[in-house]
Amino acid sequence: MTTPHTAPPAAAAAAAVPDTPMAAKPSLLRLDPAARRVRRTELWLLLLAMAMVAGYLAAVEANMLDTVTMDFWYPAGVLTAVFLALHVVIRLRAPFADPVLVPTVALLNGLGVAFLRRLDLGRAKIDERPELAIFAGDGGKQLLWTLIAVTGAMVLLWFVRDHREVSKFAWTLGLAGIVLVMLPAVLPGSVSEVNGAKLWIRFGSFFAIQPGEFAKLMLLAFFAYYLVRKREVLALASRRFLGIDFPRGRDLGPVIVVWAMSLLVLIFEKDLGTSLLYFGMFVVTLYVATERVSWLLIGLVLFAGGAVLAYVLAGAVGGPFTNFGQRVDIWLDPFADPYVRGWQLTQSLMGLGTGGMFGTGPGAGNPLLVPEVRNDFIFAGMGEEVGLFGLTALLALYLLVVSRGLRAALAVRDSFGKLLAGGLAFTLALQVFVIIGGVSKLIPLTGQTTPFLSAGGSSLVANWLLVALLLRISDAARTPASTGGVRR
Repeated sequence: MTTPHTAPPAAAAAAAVPDTPMAAKPSLLRLDPAARRVRRTELWLLLLAMAMVAGYLAAVEANMLDTVTMDFWYPAGVLTAVFLALHVVIRLRAPFADPVLVPTVALLNGLGVAFLRRLDLGRAKIDERPELAIFAGDGGKQLLWTLIAVTGAMVLLWFVRDHREVSKFAWTLGLAGIVLVMLPAVLPGSVSEVNGAKLWIRFGSFFAIQPGEFAKLMLLAFFAYYLVRKREVLALASRRFLGIDFPRGRDLGPVIVVWAMSLLVLIFEKDLGTSLLYFGMFVVTLYVATERVSWLLIGLVLFAGGAVLAYVLAGAVGGPFTNFGQRVDIWLDPFADPYVRGWQLTQSLMGLGTGGMFGTGPGAGNPLLVPEVRNDFIFAGMGEEVGLFGLTALLALYLLVVSRGLRAALAVRDSFGKLLAGGLAFTLALQVFVIIGGVSKLIPLTGQTTPFLSAGGSSLVANWLLVALLLRISDAARTPASTGGVRR
């Protein structure tokens, strides 16, 4: 006999909390003493992060040029100036924001710029390496994109004073997100396809964007808005099995719709990672909203079943399923054709294996032997030079960013902020898992980029906007009640 259940107490309590307006933040000259301590911590951590980036650049020059030139610190100097400008904006507009987020992301971003410059030095002739300009090559482009991305984050922090303002445009953002997701699929392959995946929009031969990077932020805002209003219905249970409350059949509609859309992305855009990212962030946001483990199980079964079906159809039908089938075959046995189809994955595994525990040292390896080392396989290229210990440290940095995002989600008072921050943090974690799982042969290869490390403007801009949203939400969560915010 089945008995309907109401939403869990924690979810109901969160939904019942009134959304109070945010008070205006104090100016830089009248900063609250507690906020001053927080921002001082951020400043020192930021300077420490930039010193580490400068040290990495010096080590690269020492290994590749047999000397350290007086110009080694220029990229780190430019990055320091950019991040200090962001620090000032945070002092003015989000004085209580988490002090760990920006330094951690700045370190990841800086190491990405430094490694891309290392690749530029490797491509240059030996006698030309000391004269390599600061804005030359992929490293220089990434430096410029960092300026643009951090400027975008500062603009968002300056004009979006309350994260709940985003919910006013939820339906518009949701529609725009769907359009951006589907746009590469309907464009000709000559415009949208790179390495078999249709994820891009190219404007000539010099400029391209990946609209899906911005779509994930728009869709997350819509998911959070929608689930705040439907959480009580979706939290109702129809039956209990093995200690888990499962939802009513008629409440499966939203999950089925998003699942179908993710399968369309898998089939027509030919990328497992993007499909998994969109479906995963919806299911996890749904779990955060309802606190029902059953939604995670249903989502896992649906996605795994869809992926298996697509692989079976790749062998039986071909057509739009062919690319996905080939990627699964390469994943199952990359050494069956190591010089053609399995070349990327085999070289990635070789690079990771060559690095061993401690790596060859910055600038002392051969990462250029790994195909697409500037974007998809940058983790493998860095792994050769920093080893397992260095890669573990990088993963710890990502874990720190995700944990601070989840902390903001737990501390913020309003329901929309909880779902948005939780979804943003999980999306970053899932994107890291998808790309690193692909280059290490844990899952089939994907077309995702490693956040803040890989070359590419779209990913960098979108992920800095993600960080800006987390800063805004953490500021709301940490602002003392006496100033009109929410007590930690």
